[in-house]
Amino acid sequence: MPTFEEIEAQLTGPGGPFEIVEETVLGERTPVFKERPPNLRAILQQSAGHGDRDYIVLDDLRISFAEHARIVASVAKALRERFGVEKGDRVAILAANCPEWVISFWAAISLGAIPVGLNGWWAGDEIRYGVSDCDPRLLIGDRKRLARVDACDLGVPVVEIESEFEKLWHHDLGAPLSDTPIDEDDPASILYTSGTTGRPKGAVNTHRNIVSLYRMQLFHGLRMLLLDAGEGGEVPPGAASCALVNTPLFHVSGLYAGAVTMLATGVRTVWTVGRFDPVKTMEIIQRERVTNWGPMGAMIPRVVYHPDVERYDFSSLRNVGSGGAPISRELQERMREVFPNIRGQMGLGYGLTEFTALATINSGEDLVRHPDSVGRPLPTVQVEIRGADGRPVPAGVEGEVHLRGTLVMKEYWRNPGATAETILPGRWLRTGDIGRFEEERLYIDSRKRDLILRGAENIYPVEIEQCLERFPGVREAAVFGVPHPELGQEVKAVVVPVEAAGIDSRDLRRFVADRLAYFKVPARWEVRLEPLPRNAAGKVLKNVLSGDAENRFVEE
Repeated sequence: MPTFEEIEAQLTGPGGPFEIVEETVLGERTPVFKERPPNLRAILQQSAGHGDRDYIVLDDLRISFAEHARIVASVAKALRERFGVEKGDRVAILAANCPEWVISFWAAISLGAIPVGLNGWWAGDEIRYGVSDCDPRLLIGDRKRLARVDACDLGVPVVEIESEFEKLWHHDLGAPLSDTPIDEDDPASILYTSGTTGRPKGAVNTHRNIVSLYRMQLFHGLRMLLLDAGEGGEVPPGAASCALVNTPLFHVSGLYAGAVTMLATGVRTVWTVGRFDPVKTMEIIQRERVTNWGPMGAMIPRVVYHPDVERYDFSSLRNVGSGGAPISRELQERMREVFPNIRGQMGLGYGLTEFTALATINSGEDLVRHPDSVGRPLPTVQVEIRGADGRPVPAGVEGEVHLRGTLVMKEYWRNPGATAETILPGRWLRTGDIGRFEEERLYIDSRKRDLILRGAENIYPVEIEQCLERFPGVREAAVFGVPHPELGQEVKAVVVPVEAAGIDSRDLRRFVADRLAYFKVPARWEVRLEPLPRNAAGKVLKNVLSGDAENRFVEE
């Protein structure tokens, strides 16, 4: 059987389908895939070749790849003729996941314009800030989100999806796509960072960024299939691929992994609208024979620990991947129990919006052997761990994670100060994450801003959170520092039990004390029945739990 390293060398070496060469990218010599589409519009054009196969499925609505291409061309022509949208203009989108969101994205892309995914969970003040910041030529939004603001005060034309988008849809269904030149390093989209501290910043991802992500995901899928191949080297046949997408389109997972990569690879996508519903999710997986699912945050435990989970058939699922937050060993094992056919394809990834979603992946048997790691860097991705002096540290030593490669965003939109603080010389991206590199694998330990400073001790919350999630009956947990008059900070834990009967904090304290140093044992406890508050990326809003901020996200 070929090894992981042998397969990777075969795929990325000279003559391989993912051959890596070096080119100049934004002034820096950078490893790139030799073979790649020139821009996202080329991917859109090629997608029509998938014909009458379903691309978008939402309840009873089904849109084929060919039909999608025709609608996009019609909407693009309407944007140009009715609203004057040209290359470089921003088209802001503020809506729940829906076909109109996806179509608007691709229509703007085809013109060389820049679609901007505004956070659909934002309140009115945040919406006004986002529109003002990206300064769009046009805002396309759904009725519910537009109701949070006075559209007349936004200062831009607005298309309400429910009442006005159909005119764009049918503007000219025979229209050709624009032939405006698009360079690889032209801005392709703007997605806003989570904004858990301060105002959100608009990360500008280029056509090269997103095309590179698609190629990396394609590479990883082929690599895992070859690893799973039998002794004869043949890839086992599988059912037609179908991806369930219930992460927001204004997030890298929903947009780039869901809408873009699935279009490029001809995969049917099934979408959900509204607040996450574990029962609806299980019904869809069973009914649509879903093969791929990328849940985030609390979605996984809400399904695998659901009291009715045994009633559903998950045999079609063969690829479940997640990112954005650590997943404990116990939860990983529970996922393998509930989804019996994912062992070889189950994966955890690490990335961020500023790095176009993905830097490392840990999957299959490697994840079984190294469950605490976020995996190896993907091809063309370089990882460095740097100390406080900005210099690389040896393997096994903690420091700040820095990333380099074709996935580094171009900039923060109209924010040169923040860009200079984040993109360093050589186009190294400073992530703000604390981690270490061991045996070619990355381990993420905590966020700098989450670090608890208790006296002379540095405490990483994720270590305590994962310990608590091993306690029987704990669904999820969050740990953060609270003020202490002598120590500076002490540790507080918020725990959500599986059953409404609750959990005794004294039992939790003993459990942690048996496994971690005394100074890591939470001094304050809170047991709550409500799920932990999270942002659209699935990250727990600890400033909300601590009472330092209100939960301004309107989850739907």
